[in-house]
Amino acid sequence: MHHILKKSASPLTLKAGPIAKAHILQQGLCAQDVDALPGAAGGPKGIGILGLDQAIFNEFLPQAPKRRTLIGSSIGAWRFASITAWGATQGLGRLADLYTHLYFDQHMKMQDIAAICQNMLFELVQGRERQMIEHPDYHLTIISAKARHLFQSDRAVPLLASIAGIVGCNALSRKYNRFFMQRVISQPKQGQQFQVSDDFVTHYHALEQDNILPWLMASASIPGGMHAVNNIPNAQGSYRDGGLIDYHIDLPFNSQGIVLYPHFTDSITPGWFDKSIKRRANPNHQARTLLISPSAEYLKHLPLGRLPDRKDFALKGLDQATRIKYWQQSVSESQRLGDAFLELIHKQNFAEHLQDL
Repeated sequence: MHHILKKSASPLTLKAGPIAKAHILQQGLCAQDVDALPGAAGGPKGIGILGLDQAIFNEFLPQAPKRRTLIGSSIGAWRFASITAWGATQGLGRLADLYTHLYFDQHMKMQDIAAICQNMLFELVQGRERQMIEHPDYHLTIISAKARHLFQSDRAVPLLASIAGIVGCNALSRKYNRFFMQRVISQPKQGQQFQVSDDFVTHYHALEQDNILPWLMASASIPGGMHAVNNIPNAQGSYRDGGLIDYHIDLPFNSQGIVLYPHFTDSITPGWFDKSIKRRANPNHQARTLLISPSAEYLKHLPLGRLPDRKDFALKGLDQATRIKYWQQSVSESQRLGDAFLELIHKQNFAEHLQDL
């Protein structure tokens, strides 16, 4: 009968690149080791790991304060903006609450959706621009994409033609996305500058008080859902969702320690258009990464059997009140993720849980 007593499954899945794994198995994981944290695009899934984020930013990282790079696109950038604006408890609480109470219907036009999201961003962080840029512990790094040629247009025909072109080119090679878009990295002038050298042209902009909200908006502007963001101070051009190129942030992080990656899934998909073709991360980029995500067992017990998702706004049989209730349950349940992480840090029993990334 002994099998009945088996230990309850952890709510977390832990995967590590080879350098991170060797380090953690030999020396454990302490806050001092962590110098960068990526934040993936993925809509409301980002609020489904709120408890994990709060444990990391409230309890773990303050054990060894130092200036760390937070690099995110779309909801990843908004999560980190909330934390740098208000602290993890208040900031992420605001983000979850505002996102949960949004309302969309299928008759809305792009400008309606953009206006709703813009209002949410203003409520989330407006007035806290300086705190985000000058945060003593975090170097907020926002990824967006600069549209090129036809892809600058929000009119249906050129936009659809661009997306068809991107899908076709991306299937051949990720680098061909560069014919349609270029990466943009916006970060404070002071502190260690995050730089990338790969197949994409990358533009760099300094975050200022008058441009940080437009860059956050651009980072989350999904083509076809919202129009491109134009007229950003000192940045000519049309800017779109950072997840188009950097969906789960598969970049060379230039870390000297551990890249701690709180994520909503246990794999890393480089760009948004790589989802359907199952393209995986470059192992060289992720050698120092510790990826922490909700386990299959944890997800199974959530109200929808998964994290909140953008499709829930239009899901048949899911009205606004029920969706809000389910999302709130998922957010409060995520405290278990944070508790499990802090228990791991306390016990340092990573060997029992660590898988290869």
